[in-house]
Amino acid sequence: MAPLPKRRHSTRRGGKRKAAIKLSLLGLVVCKNCKALILPHRICTTCGYYNGKPVIIKREKKKKKE
Repeated sequence: MAPLPKRRHSTRRGGKRKAAIKLSLLGLVVCKNCKALILPHRICTTCGYYNGKPVIIKREKKKKKE
């Protein structure tokens, strides 16, 4: 048989454990081309550049003629 705890853990003790597990802020960097905030080592979603070079060629939306 596996060992079992003798006494119940208090809510304060459980709260201390849960307080240590927290979300951290993302380490965002500035895109060299368009100055937008992006995740490091990823292609910029706004301009399609990575490390100063075009990787994804973005197409401009066509405007409807009235």
